[in-house]
Order: sequence, then structure tokens, then C-alpha cells
Amino acid sequence: MTSAHQGLSGLLDTEAIRKDFPLLDRVVHDGKKIVYLDSAATSQKPRQVLDALNTYYERHNANVHRGVYTVAEEATALYEGARDKVAAFINAPSRDEVIFTKNASESLNLVANMLGWAEEPYRVDHETEIAITEMEHHSNIVPWQLLSQRTGAKLKWFGLTDDGRLDLSNIEEVITEKTKIVSFTLVSNLLGTVNPVETIIRRAQEVGALVCIDASQAAPHMVLDVQALQADFVAFTGHKMCGPTGIGVLWGRQELLEDLPPFLGGGEMIETVSMHSSTYAPAPHKFEAGTPPIAQAVGLGAAVDYLSAIGMENIARHEHAITEYAVRRLQEVPDLRIIGPTTAEDRGAAISFTLGDIHPHDVGQVLDEEGIAVRVGHHCARPVCLRYGIPATTRASFYLYSTPAEVDALVAGLEHVRNFFG
Repeated sequence: MTSAHQGLSGLLDTEAIRKDFPLLDRVVHDGKKIVYLDSAATSQKPRQVLDALNTYYERHNANVHRGVYTVAEEATALYEGARDKVAAFINAPSRDEVIFTKNASESLNLVANMLGWAEEPYRVDHETEIAITEMEHHSNIVPWQLLSQRTGAKLKWFGLTDDGRLDLSNIEEVITEKTKIVSFTLVSNLLGTVNPVETIIRRAQEVGALVCIDASQAAPHMVLDVQALQADFVAFTGHKMCGPTGIGVLWGRQELLEDLPPFLGGGEMIETVSMHSSTYAPAPHKFEAGTPPIAQAVGLGAAVDYLSAIGMENIARHEHAITEYAVRRLQEVPDLRIIGPTTAEDRGAAISFTLGDIHPHDVGQVLDEEGIAVRVGHHCARPVCLRYGIPATTRASFYLYSTPAEVDALVAGLEHVRNFFG
């Protein structure tokens, strides 16, 4: 560690951790080792997760909940064991509150459709309102737009302040007695902002509205305690937290899952079926129609084991130190503008920025030639870019395997970009 890094505290032993992630040894352009700074899009996968997937397919591959033979019973035990692990990871009161989906987008769509088909007191219709925020990922905007269009409900949202935080000055106007659901991100994928959950939930509870939290950028990076959050639904995805793609989670309060209707119909979610009517299995199976993402759930369980062994508190401290260092170093780059909070307090490990009048796609391409992988575009949060009058941003995002040296490489790469474009 260089002298510039010696003041950093709380860092993990990244030299040891990085040995678990095969892709981080990859060499790209002209022999340069990859500097992976796009974990907000998807994290890299440790060998422990890759081995769990391979072992499942090689030794335990069968459909779940149906066969009575040995391999099928092993597959079922692994799948349901992953549910137990996720429930413990998020401190769910019951394992039956954990629903497996294919990603966070499906989880959020599941909530929207349940409410659209629900009976009173949960039903969303033309006399009700839905509240979201301007900083949401498209996956937490479009489902609510679709629900509004289908039911006639009014969609309202919180705006953004100039420094990338939610403007809650009109909270009583956005969340009213007509509001049935408030859905918002815990941590913004573009701005990095950590939102004031308690303030929003307190107002929602005052008017009797349900609360859905998109924790896709929170679950990989901090302790996620659904009981402490006091929300009604929490959605997140596996592939951002060292797990495989194709697996997401929706946690919901038991009494709500019992009362709300299913979204998808088919095998496994039924109790009885006749040609005239059907009855449904209890949650979580009520919401898991068809063959579920079995191998992916096993991989997610392995990812939970991996993260838990390191400790989410330790991961959070490491990322805070890296983010604090990165914010400081990036502010030294001439013409660079951070979009979002410019301190490490109350922000996550994703930093979006613009660099003078150089288009972010050009920034990303030149950085790629230096072996540096960042994200460019509007990051599925186009309303944020419109709010700040920019076409797109470059985003660097960090994780438990990120190092101060990689931050230095990014800063050096940005100097190369500036020189390249004169």
C-alpha cells in the first residue's frame, strides 16, 4: 500500500479476497490486468459460488418438490436450504416470507400486479395514488406506470435536490390519505444516495400506505434487516451480491402474502385444480409458479455463505473507505463533476460523473483501452439524467474486492482521457 493509502482504515484483506474471484486475474488490452469497476451492474463471482453451481449440476440435478427419489430430495433440500440462508441473511421473521423470482425487476412487478388484482383494503384503483421517486431505476418506475395505466391510479413522485438527494419538503403532498403504495430505492444505482427510510416509512404508516423498498444496491453492501426497516416488501437480486444471474428475492410480510393474489399461475403454486376452479398453495410457493430457478438459488445460498463469512459490517466499512478515497481523488480531476452526493456520508459505492464536454461513451471506450471497466449511459435511471440536464454519465462502482490502487488507476485513466481529447 502506497503512502497515499496509508490513512485509509477499515479495509478488508483484498489480496486474499481477490484470489477467490477468477475474472479479476483476467488480462485484457495489451496485457493490462482488468480493473473491474462495474459491480453496481453485476458483481464478480467467487469460486465458492461457481463450485456450488457445478456441484449441483454434476451431483444433484433434479426438479424440486415432486420426486421421491434420492437426487430429487437432495435438490429440494438444497433449494429450500437456500431459502433458509436468505431468510437469515435479511433477518426475516419467517422463511415462508422469502419468495424466489428471476431478478429484482420481477419482484417489483410481482408487487405491482398483486396490488392491481387485490381486494380491499389493498386494491389499487382509480381512486388511489402511488408514490415513487425521481431517482428510481426503471424497474421501479415502469411497473407502477403500467399499474397506473391499467387501474387509473394517480402516480406521484418525490423530486431531487441539486446535490442528488430526495426532496422531501412536500412529503405530505406526495404521500396522502389516498396513497396505497410507496415504492422507493434504498440506495440509488446512479447517484449512490442512501435514502432516509425512516422518514418516508413514518409518513406512509401515518396514512396507512404499504411500503416497497428496492434494495438491489443495498443487499450486497450493507446489513439488510427487513424487520428493522419496517417495510412491507423488500426486493433485491442475486447477481449483484456475488450470486448467479437469474435469481431474485421478494420478501413480504406474512399476512400480506396470505391475503394478496398470485401473479403467475401454473405448476407448484396450486393446492387443488379442477376444470372449474383452483385453490393456491400457501406462500412462498403461491408466488413461485413452474420450475423455479433451482441452481441459481443454490448459487445464491453459496453467495450468502460467502458474504456472511466475511461479515456485512466489514464489507460496509471497506466500501465506505474506498468510496471516501474515490470521491476525494475524483474531485482532483479537472473538469470532473460528480452527479450525486460529493461526500462519502450517506452514500453507496457507486459514483457517477461527467468529464467536461467529453461524452461518457467516449470516456468509457478510452478507459477500456487502459483495462478499466466502468459503466456508461443513463444506468436505467434516465429521469435522473433529465433532472440534471446531462445525456448520460460514467459510473465507477466498487465492492468488497475493490482496492485503492484501482481508484488510482481510474484517476490516471481519466487523465489519459483528458489528454486524448485535448
